Order: sequence, then C-alpha cells, then structure tokens
Amino acid sequence: MCCRMTCFFKQSFTAADLKDLTAADLKDLVEQYKDVYVEAKGEKFSTDPKKQLELAVNVVFDSWDSPRANKYRSINQITGLKGTVVNIQCMVFGNMGDTSGTGVLFTRNPSTGENKLYGEFLINAQGEDVVAGIRTSQYLVTMETCMPDAYRELVENYEILERHYKDMMDIEFTVQENRLWMLQCRTGTRTGKGAVTIVVEMVNEGLIDTKTAIKWVETQHLDQLLHPQVQSAGLRVGKGSKTGLGCNRHSLVWAGTSWVNR
Repeated sequence: MCCRMTCFFKQSFTAADLKDLTAADLKDLVEQYKDVYVEAKGEKFSTDPKKQLELAVNVVFDSWDSPRANKYRSINQITGLKGTVVNIQCMVFGNMGDTSGTGVLFTRNPSTGENKLYGEFLINAQGEDVVAGIRTSQYLVTMETCMPDAYRELVENYEILERHYKDMMDIEFTVQENRLWMLQCRTGTRTGKGAVTIVVEMVNEGLIDTKTAIKWVETQHLDQLLHPQVQSAGLRVGKGSKTGLGCNRHSLVWAGTSWVNR
C-alpha cells in the first residue's frame, strides 16, 4: 500500500519536493491516501489516535510473516525466532522547516569499508522521504554546514555507539528545530570487501581481537570476494543510485539525445 501511495504522489504532483507543495496540495494528497486505504482495507481510515496507534502496531506484527520478511530470514539463515516486538516512541518531526531534517548513516563505508561517515540527509523531511525515494537526498556532509551543532553531536554519538557495539553501525536520526534525536541503530550490512576491510582496521584500532574479526567475516562475504571483479575502463557514460549489491549487464544504445537500455 505504501508503494501505491508513493506512486499517487509522483503521478499527481509536478512539484519536485514535498516542501514545494501548497496547503491545498497536501489536503488533496491526504484525500488520495484515504482513498487508497479504503480500497485496500474496505473501511475508512480512523481519526481516533488510539485506534491509529493500534493499527500501526498490528501492521508491524503482521509484517513478520510477509513474503519479504520470510525471504530475508531464509537468506540470512535466521531461525528459532517466534515473532517481533513493537517499540512505541514519542514522535519527532524533521519537517518543521529549514532547522529540521532527517537522515541515515553508516559509521563506515559499507561498500569499501573505509573508516569514514557514509550516509544521506534531507532538510525539512521525514524518514520516509529518504527511504521511499520521494525526494533526492543530499550527502551527509551537507548537514555540517546547515546544522553544525547537531552534526557535531551526531559525530560524537556515532563514535560512542561504534565503540560500544564494536562494529560498523547503521543509524537513523532526526533533527527537530536544531535538536538531534537518535532514532535507532543496528549492525550495518556490508559487502565482502567492506567486511574484510572493516575487521582488519578494527583489529588495528584495538576495537576487536583477531578471533572476533574472523567470526565476523561471513561465508557470503568470502563468496563475493572470490567472484571475478569488473575492472573499470575509465569511461563513464552516465550515473545512477545504487539499490543493492551485485552486478547486472545491459546493452546501451545511443538514441541521438539519450541512452536507451535494451
């Protein structure tokens, strides 16, 4: 249903960013969202806050047996779990103007393992804007310029979290009117190259020992490393955003003004 709502937004409005929408646009968007809900659930969306909270909790519980969740557990050989829990928190808002924003970050580059902050940030936005691709995210470093105090606190916090968990972390955060809120953190996914680089550097930094480093390099990481690697020819004809690990191959044909994928 979320994907359908995103499609509604992109098809219905010419504004590039949510912040460009007028109050009338937003009211129209809400009505369309309500129509999608009625179509999917067969009933009107409740205006009772307690009922909305109950519905949100049940959605999380139901997600445990979704095809995507089952496939994820199968791929990662996660067994023996009986379900998930729901953590209810006070809402913070990253869409309260240019002193607010939201972002996600890895404490190290998950692709290369480089010991450098890697992430995305959006001013005047909520987390869904980042993950759903509704708006084009900015590099995390832009936050240092527009919200220096919150950025410095974020750097301090990620260093504390990495030292505590002794691993590369995936962190979500929101800034509401220049105040930083840490939403959640978890162990970050990484490529095979990233995994090896991270554990080697963490051993050299004294964060973990050699035995721990060996345990943290998974068989799938070694499988990636042992596959043939594509060497860059130095010619770039375009660019795009990564959506996952792996490699794909297509034929590109020049159509006079643009490249066509065949």
